Amino acid sequence: MRRFGGAFVAVAVGIALLTAATLLFASGRALVPDRLADAAVIVRSPAATSPADPFTPPVPWSSRATADLAARIGAVPGVAAAVPDRTFYVQAVVDGRPFPAGGDRQDAREGHGWSSARLGGLRLAAGAAPHGPGEVVVDRALGLSPGDPVTLLTGAGPASYTVSGIVDRPGFHVADEVAEALAPGVDTIGVLLTDGADPAAVAAAVEAVTGSGGRVLTGDARSALEPRDDARTRWIGMQVLTAVAALSGFVTVFVVASTFAFAVAQRRREFGLLRAVGATPRQIRRMVQGEALAVGAAGSVVGLLAGAACAPPLGWALVDAGFEPATFRMRFVLWPVVAALAAGPLVALVGAWSAARRAARVRPVEALREAAVEQRPMGRVRWITGLVLVATGAALGVGTATSGSAQDSASFALYSAMALVTGVTALAPVVVRPLVWLLRSPLPSRGGAIGMLVRGSALTAARRTASTAAPVLLTVAFAVLVSGMVRTSTGAYAAGRSARVDAGWVVAPDRAPGLSDAATAALPGAAILPTTVFAATNAALVGGASPAGGANPAGGASPAGGASPAGGASPAGGASPAGGAGPAGGAGVGHSAGAGSAPRAWVGLGVEVDAFVAVNRRLEVRSGAVTDLRGDDTVVLTESTAAAAQASATATAGPSAGEAAAGGAATSGGRPAGFPTVFPVVFADGTVAALRVVAVVADTSVPGDLVLPRGVVRRHDPSALTSAVFVRERVDVPAGAGARVVDVATWAAEQDSAEDRLVWLFTVLLIAVSAGYGAIAVANTLLMAAAGRVVDLRAVRLAGATRRQVLRLVTAESALVVLIGAVLGGVVALAALVSIRAGLSEQVGAPVDLVVPWSVVAGVVGLCLLLAVAASAVPTARFLRTAPAHDPG
Repeated sequence: MRRFGGAFVAVAVGIALLTAATLLFASGRALVPDRLADAAVIVRSPAATSPADPFTPPVPWSSRATADLAARIGAVPGVAAAVPDRTFYVQAVVDGRPFPAGGDRQDAREGHGWSSARLGGLRLAAGAAPHGPGEVVVDRALGLSPGDPVTLLTGAGPASYTVSGIVDRPGFHVADEVAEALAPGVDTIGVLLTDGADPAAVAAAVEAVTGSGGRVLTGDARSALEPRDDARTRWIGMQVLTAVAALSGFVTVFVVASTFAFAVAQRRREFGLLRAVGATPRQIRRMVQGEALAVGAAGSVVGLLAGAACAPPLGWALVDAGFEPATFRMRFVLWPVVAALAAGPLVALVGAWSAARRAARVRPVEALREAAVEQRPMGRVRWITGLVLVATGAALGVGTATSGSAQDSASFALYSAMALVTGVTALAPVVVRPLVWLLRSPLPSRGGAIGMLVRGSALTAARRTASTAAPVLLTVAFAVLVSGMVRTSTGAYAAGRSARVDAGWVVAPDRAPGLSDAATAALPGAAILPTTVFAATNAALVGGASPAGGANPAGGASPAGGASPAGGASPAGGASPAGGAGPAGGAGVGHSAGAGSAPRAWVGLGVEVDAFVAVNRRLEVRSGAVTDLRGDDTVVLTESTAAAAQASATATAGPSAGEAAAGGAATSGGRPAGFPTVFPVVFADGTVAALRVVAVVADTSVPGDLVLPRGVVRRHDPSALTSAVFVRERVDVPAGAGARVVDVATWAAEQDSAEDRLVWLFTVLLIAVSAGYGAIAVANTLLMAAAGRVVDLRAVRLAGATRRQVLRLVTAESALVVLIGAVLGGVVALAALVSIRAGLSEQVGAPVDLVVPWSVVAGVVGLCLLLAVAASAVPTARFLRTAPAHDPG
């Protein structure tokens, strides 16, 4: 089994990674928030959906609907209290700057009414509950005591409060009437039960009361209420673990295939002898497969133990790196163990499949051959497989270049690289000969025989050379591709943002998720105030009802950070999946979701229209006039939003109603635009309004779905925060407002800095996995090659070569192999990066520079070269210590 040491190590490492990844994956389930743990039954408002965001907030109830529903739930037998849970943005200001209590935890920047404390059994550690405006209960982590003054930052700006009490939990608690003013929209009602009440029976009764106006959650289903930031972080962690498991499986198969292919090439005479004494091809094939099974089974056991031991510290590392939320808890379950034990033998069998077939084709006459010259470096199946994979990789590369979706582009790029790496590896014996001639200049060409021997060895043993170069190809290709994709996409999105903004400076948040009104009030620029609104499909509203509750404040919607006055896509490394989150909710209180489907959530931008138009370089109007965005009942839609709204109206009320709702806005040619004239929405405070569509713009014109007057957004969403203010000249910002002034280039580069950091950490992790496997494979194949070439090296010594010359020979051969693998890997990575650059240019609408990570190229190639020289020179030097028979030296 010594010849399969590399395959064993590869399987063991792969199963260790798979075990750790699956254990962490199983542990990464959502948890019931501590602050709601005592509510055995929770009523959640109707779910919403968004193709761009799987973590969409639910459709809120209005204050009136919340009070009515809470009263009806409170009358259910077994219910002790029905407590509306109001949530709004709040942050303490310490030393003139927002204080990041709890790090980046979302719940550390949230406020609630004091009555919500009952839902999680929250107890005062000191002081008293807040009894009126100006009083607040804070987390002990702030270092305050009852009676201390504290400045709190909300959507309106800084305000003075007095600490009335201290608790041992992140967040802030104010009097209920203050919370209602800051967050009139409610999406959660916690239900406390009387002693001895049956939760299942109470849940059934509450569901009958709620009807289609909400969703009743009990048990583990209450984990759906975890903070959206935690859910998003958890999803990112799942993608990281899935990618590591997939890459480790792919590379393990690759390394095992390379090891067995090399071993079969070295054992041709052995197989020929077995055939000569009567062994059938089927028996030879089963022998090789049995060896693979033994390697896979042994590697599985070792890898399982190592992975289980490494999983807990890896889980802590994921939390520290930001790939898992602070609530992550490690737990051991059975299915990852079963999967790991089954995966080892399966991966080994798949990797050894081609080698077993090739071993079965060895003829008995091979036992009589002394020369190791390969008679047939490429078979028909290998030709077909290689060409099909290369063609598939090329087609996926075209898909990468033409895809308009960041998520699809990233997926296509990864699959393209995998197909090209596998295909080029399959065809490597064919390209070895021209590459050797192309790379002949690095080989010694004068004084001698060393260069001739190196070239001759590579040309007469193309399969062996290709098998040895395969791990280098894999390592270089993935390292260059992944790092180049991250660097290129990061620069591309920053350039795209800068190109869309006509401003000199940007007022950006400082240690806060957004800017308050106090920070933006006196600034002479374009302020972007994001909010979330929801589709309302009530037939009466579609018919043109007037806006409802225009003066009603709203809250609870968190800002969509990073918005700019012109469209921009998220980076490919941080792309989130398409599709909605949560079950499809029924109709909400006061409005219907229509046909039992979840209402659509839209990202709205509140702007002062004149300033917004002035700074937007990419504003393309398809219909109407953006400057008509004035008053409380107007809206500007993007093309995709208008088309979705029109389709929804047609599906809900029939084709005639859809046609009647369309056509009010006209194109520049005077023809009906076919877009809706009325757009019914539910605001963040639960208020329903029918908005008049005054214009339709291209999707790339704005980084959201619709544009609203800023005053409308503020009235309906008092917790909304401004993402940025774009100004011509540098301005001063008030102290304690959580704001700073940066140039446009800095703002553009910082917009996704948190995601960029995670993506780069993810990149380093992937490169470490691929480079680790590459190191294993390079060392293994060259050690096997050195052990199998003792006779050749003895002949060279007998021909008069000195020990130094023999070492130069094996070193030059190793360098040539690394060079061949690096060239092939670089070609594969460059092809994928070119298609990625074209796709990014299409997405951002601006020229994109291709960033070649030369430092990564040099580091990876240097590492492979170092390992290759060591793996070949060390055993050769050991052999040379003992002079061969008739050694002339």
